[in-house]
Amino acid sequence: MFRLLKKAFRVKSIRSKILFTVFILFIFRLGAHITVPGVNAQALNELKDMPFLSMLNIVSGGGMQNLSVFAMGVSPGITASIVIQLLQMDIVPKLVEWGKQGEVGRKKINQVTRYLTLVIGFVQSIAIVAGFNQLSQFKNVVKAPSVGAYVLIGVILTAGTMFVTWMGEQITEKGFGNGVSMIIFAGIIAGVPKAVKDLWEDSFVNIDSSEIWWSILFIIVLVIAVIVIVTVTTYVQQAERKIPIQYTKRVQGAPTSSYLPLKVNAAGVIPVIFASSLISTPSTILAMFAKSHEGEGWYDIMSKVFNYNTIPGSILYTVLIVAFTFFYAFVQVNPEKMAENLQKQASYIPRVRPGKPTEEFVSKLLMRLSTVGSIFLGLIALLPIVASMLIDESRSSLKSLGLGGTSLLIIIGVALEAEKQLEGLLLKRQYVGFINTDD
Repeated sequence: MFRLLKKAFRVKSIRSKILFTVFILFIFRLGAHITVPGVNAQALNELKDMPFLSMLNIVSGGGMQNLSVFAMGVSPGITASIVIQLLQMDIVPKLVEWGKQGEVGRKKINQVTRYLTLVIGFVQSIAIVAGFNQLSQFKNVVKAPSVGAYVLIGVILTAGTMFVTWMGEQITEKGFGNGVSMIIFAGIIAGVPKAVKDLWEDSFVNIDSSEIWWSILFIIVLVIAVIVIVTVTTYVQQAERKIPIQYTKRVQGAPTSSYLPLKVNAAGVIPVIFASSLISTPSTILAMFAKSHEGEGWYDIMSKVFNYNTIPGSILYTVLIVAFTFFYAFVQVNPEKMAENLQKQASYIPRVRPGKPTEEFVSKLLMRLSTVGSIFLGLIALLPIVASMLIDESRSSLKSLGLGGTSLLIIIGVALEAEKQLEGLLLKRQYVGFINTDD
């Protein structure tokens, strides 16, 4: 990875992309430390151990921790993207039509997604602030609660969300990597030093001397587990099935056969981000009714269902990851379009007829591959949550390991995607030849 970065920095155009991405991420991290006016961020310390706040903090890229102007992060954009993609599945004919119009249709869909992001961001921001105010027992999160104050804070947070969404788009277009994933990745990485510090204090400072050896053993096991998970995750994320392709029209100098790579996890890290966003949204809405409905049957049931630290919540979280893995794999690959493109290129899969049979063959193969990929993602996200349920309540830093699997999946997935993109940019430069003007 470091050797790849060294090569990339030698090329002016690639170096510019990297520095542009770093600059955008710096702006985001700077904004993540600017608290919204009229808010008492210290009151959030009472809620720091609440599971849904940890989930929101991951999806927002670390901006939720002190209720900054970027507290919502890209969460509303992710939710809007999920809704639009679901509506494109023969639910809204206009969106289906735009989806078939290529680049023009994509721009129209992106515009609708932005408008929906604006609405979701405003509603969700007010719900979050009102919910925090309800949950805070000693100090008001909003210093002077009123309708005007909530609306003003909602407008500021929504503006921050739209700006973060725009920054993500700029990274995708002018930088390297997926903008949304890079922003979440930066937030997780920024929180690692504090997490290590808290883990050290809980393991060696705030305990009795008789428990030191147990802490050392735990740290060793934890390090080994992280190494194993990173290794296995990297292997699975890069694993692929190569489908042989034959060409009926042979062009002089061109190969007569090739292969089509299908990844075991074609959806990448997106299902984990989608599931995290989807399970955190109901939690923020429920927080609004904490004082008025706490103790009632329906509220307790819903609180357990959308709390990843409970058995029903962890099961729902895992199911969402599995479901989104299948959904997004088919969005990414699109067997129908793949079969159509193969037919246009006068190519075919051996022993499979072109057209509909090719589409069915790719669909079945994608289902089998996604089954393995989805189960793997679900287990990596679920196991740390189960482990955190068994940890002593007094060790708060260790309880936060529940989302360690989610964070690790995002970090590895984004890092691998960025590495592949850098390799692609370097490889592309090699084919430019004497026309290349890069330094």
